[in-house]
Amino acid sequence: MRLPLLALLVNGPAHGYELKQALEALLGAAYPRPNVGQIYVTLGRLEKAGLIEGEDVEQQDRPNKRTYRITAAGREAVEAWFEDATVEPRVRDEFFMKLVLAARAGATNQVALIDRQRRHYLKSMRELSRLAASEDHDNRVAHLLIEGALLHLRADLEWLERCQEDLG
Repeated sequence: MRLPLLALLVNGPAHGYELKQALEALLGAAYPRPNVGQIYVTLGRLEKAGLIEGEDVEQQDRPNKRTYRITAAGREAVEAWFEDATVEPRVRDEFFMKLVLAARAGATNQVALIDRQRRHYLKSMRELSRLAASEDHDNRVAHLLIEGALLHLRADLEWLERCQEDLG
């Protein structure tokens, strides 16, 4: 959450709720809704780290709101984030660890475990497909996010087939 908030602040100062709304509008319904409490905690940490500066803004008939702006150190952190490769290959997959240890532990049959995971992936695909159909068609970012998730799920389903062939 740290770096996405910093990246949003590159465009100008904002308060926590505006940042939450910006993330939701950008990413659409498929992306888990950010918790506003988590956003404010993260903003506090970013401020302590010197990556943003906060300023209290007076409001009539309302409590003051705190607006944040990015610092030079924050801009450097965002630039470094954009330069770094994002994810390593999924070698530490929790399901695979569960799968290979299940038989050894005598906990469950591996085929049953694979079937349960397959059902979970298919359910996720149905939910994402429903979201894609209901999502604002002008929000290309949200559609790309959903499309990427669906492609990952298809690859995961194919991988489950291979696991079942080799282990089942």
